[in-house]
Amino acid sequence: MDRVEGVIFDWAGTTVDFGCFAPVNIFLEIFKAAGIEVTMEEARAPMGILKRDHIKAILEMQRISKLWKEKYSRDFNEVDIDNLYGEFEPLLLSSLKEYTHPIPEVIDTIKSLKDQGIKIGSTTGYTDAMMQIVVEGAKDNGYEPDFWVTPDSTNSFGRPYPYMIFKNIETLRLSASWKVVKVGDTVADIKEGINAGVWSVGVAVGSSQMGLSYYEYKSLSDNDKNEIIKSTEESFLEVGADFTIKTMKELPLLIQKINVLISEGKKPNAK
Repeated sequence: MDRVEGVIFDWAGTTVDFGCFAPVNIFLEIFKAAGIEVTMEEARAPMGILKRDHIKAILEMQRISKLWKEKYSRDFNEVDIDNLYGEFEPLLLSSLKEYTHPIPEVIDTIKSLKDQGIKIGSTTGYTDAMMQIVVEGAKDNGYEPDFWVTPDSTNSFGRPYPYMIFKNIETLRLSASWKVVKVGDTVADIKEGINAGVWSVGVAVGSSQMGLSYYEYKSLSDNDKNEIIKSTEESFLEVGADFTIKTMKELPLLIQKINVLISEGKKPNAK
C-alpha cells in the first residue's frame, strides 16, 4: 500500500530531554576543565552526530582551535579528542537517567501512529551504553519505540550518514525509503534523512536547535515563541527538510499530507 509505513525518531531533543540538555552541559564542562570556555551556541552547533565526532567538530571551530593553540602551544590532535571523550562519557552516563522524560505530546502522538499500523524506529548520536540508560528510563516514563540503533552498529558512522536509518528500514521491514519519515531536532537529523531518501521533518519546540529548556520556553510571550519557532523551522528548511512541525502534536496530520503526496507519486527531497 502506498502510504507511510514507518516513522524514525531521534531521541534527545525530539522524543525525550526537552532542549537536549544532557549532552550539551557535559560538553561545556569538559572543555572548561581543559581551560577552554565554549559557548552554548558552539556546543550545540554539531548536535546530533556521534559524540566523539561532536568533540572533534567543536575543536575544529576557528575560535576554539585558536584558543587551544594559545593555551597548549600546538594544534589539537587525536589524543586530545580521545582524552576529552574519555572525560565526557562517564559524566554523561552518570547523568543520563535524569534526562529520559518524554517531551510533551510525544506519548499520545506515538500511540496515534501505532494505532494506524505505523512502525516506530529511532536513531541517535548516543552509544549503545548510553542508550541502555535512555531506553530504560524512557520506557519507565511511557515511551518505547519498536527499534533503536546507535552508530555502534554502523561501524561508528553516525549522522549525517544514512546507515542507522537503513538499519531501521531493514529491521522493521519497511518496503521503501519513500514510505518512511524521519523526525529530528537538529540539522544533522535532517541531513541523515535526506541522505537516506526518506521524508525529513524538523520539530521545533523542545529541540536542540531551539536550545531552550521547557521553563524558558513556557516563560516566553506568544510573540517571542512564534519568532523562535519560525527561526528554528527556517534553519531546518535551509538544509533541505521536507517539512517542519512546531510540536509532535502536528505529526499525525502531516503524515496524512505525506500519504496524499505518496499517492500522487511524489518522493522525498524533491525540489
